Amino acid sequence: MPKAFLIDTTRCTACRGCQVACKEWKNHASLPTKQRGTHQNPPDLTPVNFKLVRFAEHMVDNKVAWYFFPDQCRHCLSPNCLAVATDFVEGCATYDEKTGAVLYNEKTKQLTKEQAQEVIEACPYNIPRRDEATGMLTKCNMCIDRLQANRLPMCVKTCAMGAMNFGDRDAMLKLAKERLATVKKKFPKARILDQDQVAVIYLVANDPKMYHKYAVASASGPMTRKQFFAKVFAPARSSART
Repeated sequence: MPKAFLIDTTRCTACRGCQVACKEWKNHASLPTKQRGTHQNPPDLTPVNFKLVRFAEHMVDNKVAWYFFPDQCRHCLSPNCLAVATDFVEGCATYDEKTGAVLYNEKTKQLTKEQAQEVIEACPYNIPRRDEATGMLTKCNMCIDRLQANRLPMCVKTCAMGAMNFGDRDAMLKLAKERLATVKKKFPKARILDQDQVAVIYLVANDPKMYHKYAVASASGPMTRKQFFAKVFAPARSSART
């Protein structure tokens, strides 16, 4: 059965343990940090930062409220990026039927810079990044190596607050509904984000726009030809997997 994450942002303390653990497990290089008026570092996802805890500060009821959002690939059920990428280079991205992970591989290096940009723009969550040194497209791979060894994704394993959960999709959807009912008692505007579209499901306490511009799928802007075909064929791929 396909897997899913439930990320309960109401339990996130922005310790960034998930962010560090992801980088360490994948043996990614460190990046220099800089104070930009926020504790969020780096300022965005990068080819070596597949996980990023985003910080957003707002005034709510005359009080400062912090909203934390552990951003990562959503592993869409009908991934536009995969359709666009493989239309350019066959086999450069795959969907793992057992886990639901959307995976990029070395063949993405064959994409031109312009083609890679089309793949990036096809993602409604603004996730993929291109490594300028190698030309490879990168993003979270659901710790597929750990899953194949019956281990939890590293970010979930590391989360001490219970904000990150992982398991069979049905179980995670059930847990999401249970948590939402509890959270709504304190945060009436709480909601679950895009649960019918993604394998990485977020629970937020307030308007998702207060967390991150791409907390929910963005449909803004014109579609490229490649994006259009991705949308056209998405239902067929989804039906084939159900």
